[in-house]
Amino acid sequence: MKPDALRRELESELTAAQADPDRVRDAELALGTEGDPRERLAAAMRSLLWHRRPDSTICPSDAARATGGDGWRDLMDTAREVAAELARSGTIVVRQQGVDVDIATAAGPIRLARGPAW
Repeated sequence: MKPDALRRELESELTAAQADPDRVRDAELALGTEGDPRERLAAAMRSLLWHRRPDSTICPSDAARATGGDGWRDLMDTAREVAAELARSGTIVVRQQGVDVDIATAAGPIRLARGPAW
């Protein structure tokens, strides 16, 4: 997806999340331009997963594109590190071809889904 489309999705999540302060905080942080990039990436991952169907997945690049704009590629290593942290906490699971994998040993494209601690 293009950065603008992902940002519109985050804006939509911000509107949809009004009754849940945690979701609002994540959407606002993901849409912001300041702050720790790791926190913004984690917030974007959570917000995008909240906004989509419960069984949907996102690519780490979706979070990088949403928070990094044209410089999103520079955030990809950090996005994978943040995904690993969220996976360790059980917030997300990492998948390849629909199968849960360990991000530390996964080579190639991965997808992120809601985890058991969601």
